[in-house]
Amino acid sequence: MIADGHVQVNGKTVYELGVKVDPSADRVTVDGKPVKPATQKIYVVFYKPENVLTTMEDPEGRPTVAAFMEQLPVRVFPVGRLDWDTEGLLLLTNDGDFAQKVMHPREEIPKTYLAKLDGQPTDEQLNKLLRGVTIPGGRVKAWHVERAKIGDSSKYGWVKIVIGEGKNRQVRHMFQKIGFDVKKLKRVAIGLLTLGPLQKGEYAFLDQGALAKIFRKRTEQSVIKKARVTGNRKRKIKHQSKASFR
Repeated sequence: MIADGHVQVNGKTVYELGVKVDPSADRVTVDGKPVKPATQKIYVVFYKPENVLTTMEDPEGRPTVAAFMEQLPVRVFPVGRLDWDTEGLLLLTNDGDFAQKVMHPREEIPKTYLAKLDGQPTDEQLNKLLRGVTIPGGRVKAWHVERAKIGDSSKYGWVKIVIGEGKNRQVRHMFQKIGFDVKKLKRVAIGLLTLGPLQKGEYAFLDQGALAKIFRKRTEQSVIKKARVTGNRKRKIKHQSKASFR
C-alpha cells in the first residue's frame, strides 16, 4: 500500500518503507482515511509511597503518582485512591471498563490494610469493628480484623483489617470510633492481589493471572465474614498470596 501511494503522513504521500511516525503527533491516513493505532491496555500494580497524591496532576505542585509512570507507553489513571498519608497497593490502568468493575460495589472486592495504632486495642474493641460503626459517610464494618505481629513495641499496636467499601479515610475513621489514632496505614492487598516483592515507588505490569486474583474472593470472603476475635483463640485467615508479575 505504501509503494502504491495509498499512505499519507501529515498530508504528504510517502513511498519509502520503514518511515517512522509518532502516533501521538503525526497524522497517518490511507486513501484519505485516518489510521489510529489500537490502544494497548495495560494494568499496573504500584507501591504508592506516603505523601504522594493519587492523581495525575496537582495545581499546587505536590508529588503525584504520575511522576512514577512517565516511562509507560500509554497514559494511565488510578483505580480508586489512597490518601496522601497512606502507602501501599494502588492499581493504575487505561482500561475504563476494568476500573469501573474493580470499584463497583456489587463486586464486593475486599481491601486489606495494616494499621499502626497509638495503643493496644482490646478484643472487645476489635469486635466492635466487626459489628459495625458509624463514620462520616455512613455505617461500615470490617469483614475481618486481627492483631498483626509487627515489631515488639508495647506502646503501639498493629492490626490487619479487611474492608469491602472504600469511603474517604474509612479505616482511620473506624479506628477513631474505638478510641485510636492511626499512626501509619498501608494497603497490602486488593482481593487476593498483593504487593509481592515491590518496594516503595516501584510498579509492575499485571498479567491475566494476577488480574484474576483481584476478583477471586467469593470463597475466602465467606470465611472472612465468619471470623471473630475471641480472646487468645483468634481464628486466622490466610488471606494473602503473592501475585505473579510477568
